[in-house]
Amino acid sequence: MPQPQGSKGQDTKKKVTIIEIADAAGVSKSTVSLVLTGRGAVKPETRQHVLETMGRLGYVYNRGAANLRNAQSRIVGLVLNDLSNPFFAEFAIGVEKVLQMAGYVAFMANTAESVVRQEQVMRMMREHGAGGIILCPALDTRPEHLDWVRAAGTALLVAIRRLPDVAVSHVVPENLAGASRITRHLINLGHERIAFLGGMHSMVVRQERHGGFLAAMEAAGRNVDPALNLESMPTRDGGFGAMSTVLSLADRPTAVVCYNDVTAIGAMLAAARHGLVVGRDIAIVGFDDTSEARHVSPALTTVAVDPVGLGERAAALLLKQINDPAAEPESFIGSANLVIRESCGAYQRALAAAG
Repeated sequence: MPQPQGSKGQDTKKKVTIIEIADAAGVSKSTVSLVLTGRGAVKPETRQHVLETMGRLGYVYNRGAANLRNAQSRIVGLVLNDLSNPFFAEFAIGVEKVLQMAGYVAFMANTAESVVRQEQVMRMMREHGAGGIILCPALDTRPEHLDWVRAAGTALLVAIRRLPDVAVSHVVPENLAGASRITRHLINLGHERIAFLGGMHSMVVRQERHGGFLAAMEAAGRNVDPALNLESMPTRDGGFGAMSTVLSLADRPTAVVCYNDVTAIGAMLAAARHGLVVGRDIAIVGFDDTSEARHVSPALTTVAVDPVGLGERAAALLLKQINDPAAEPESFIGSANLVIRESCGAYQRALAAAG
């Protein structure tokens, strides 16, 4: 029988049935139903096996029935790795601004750096009809973690933390060049013993920013002491702990480059706890230029990457992909500009030189 007009090109992945999933997974239809609804007792290993089978077959459980299916294209998922960081709140503002203007609504979730939570919320977004997802990846996200999303035909954009070897659109800041600029600024102020604090080595962003730091130090002929390269979670507590460690050294640094503004603010608190005046006794700089960086005392010297603008660009690229699924992935690298404030001591040195 000829195929009815209009059915050609429909997403066959959505036609996978519960029976087909049960057959492929080697379980009963009722077991698949229990996994889908979350009701009843199913062994964790069986549940995981069924979910993996669903992902492999491209099955999407739509909880919202017909009315939500009709609204599918107007929903976009926004998955953030750390909403407690002001940077991501500002990024979300940019995303929502563009989505609202285009008549879309954001379905936002915070993963708190958990890849398990990340998969849960992304699957939930698919089930509730999200036509695309903007993902700020959680720590230790690997390319294979996103295979099921792409297999399901969901438009996906990765933001802020680039994932190598994942063929999707990316929106990221100019990390290496930005870190190099702010490190050169400290070198030009006369600092030789400079620390780099914060971020975990597995983070591509940390690798890029630390790479920019090393490039500037080596170009200036400065020695890089391994004892002054400390990893930490990119939080206030992480910055406080890392800074406390380097300040306990007999030969402590005179300046510190921090992974981000949140880490830098934690480092500033640690310096104050040790009786040091930031900007006079030690220079501390950050990265991101969040609103908090402008309001701490002393105000934080940092690298401005315009998180709101990055959010706007991420939303625009995702909408482009939703409207044209065949479009090739695009990458956007946002500029990173030095913003000089009191925490680096530049103003104090200028005053001293003038006096």
